[in-house]
Amino acid sequence: MNELIRDKIKQSKTLRGPFPSFDIEKTPNNPHCLFEEWFQFAIDNDVYEPHSMTLSTVDKQGYPDSRVLILKDIDEEGWYFATSSLSKKGEQLRHNPNVSLCFYWSIVGRQIRIRGTVKKMSQNLSSLDFMKRGTVAKAVALIEKQSQVLEDPAEFENALTEKLIGLKDDPSLVSSSWSLYQVDAREVEYWQANEDRKHIRLVYRLDGDRWTKNILWP
Repeated sequence: MNELIRDKIKQSKTLRGPFPSFDIEKTPNNPHCLFEEWFQFAIDNDVYEPHSMTLSTVDKQGYPDSRVLILKDIDEEGWYFATSSLSKKGEQLRHNPNVSLCFYWSIVGRQIRIRGTVKKMSQNLSSLDFMKRGTVAKAVALIEKQSQVLEDPAEFENALTEKLIGLKDDPSLVSSSWSLYQVDAREVEYWQANEDRKHIRLVYRLDGDRWTKNILWP
């Protein structure tokens, strides 16, 4: 092991701040509205790629799996992301629809954790999302081999070229496996860091058809 790297890990500073305040008394009654407020705050404070989030799923063996992808949308029904249903995460979602999302914006010391269940949206909505992707992103998705073993990098380049030509001939091509998913949340936690470690945690939990709010110990 590289001892220098190990030392750097141990010496790395965290939660330097300064961080914004978080007035729990002024929070809205549902977590979706507060998410919009925090997201706008992240944008206003130059958080890089604030729509990046960690999606966690569980495979058939019960092992958790996490990866970073982007938030596509949010409304009062839930949070949205998209992927190929043939990918590993697509397979895991078919097996177990329970997921978690995590946003972390270190520059403002804020984290949002969302736990819930995914619902696959209609093919029409999935196709509309696919059409918003860049040309190369579309071509890669049309190859339909995400997460499979790549024996020769040349195979990828050849397949990509083929799909790019196909898109040039027919820009309306859509991947049949591309799927838009909605996360129907049952618990959303907002965490505001504090330089003195007096962190503030507020959790929303769905109770029937209404949201409850509770402050959590740091």
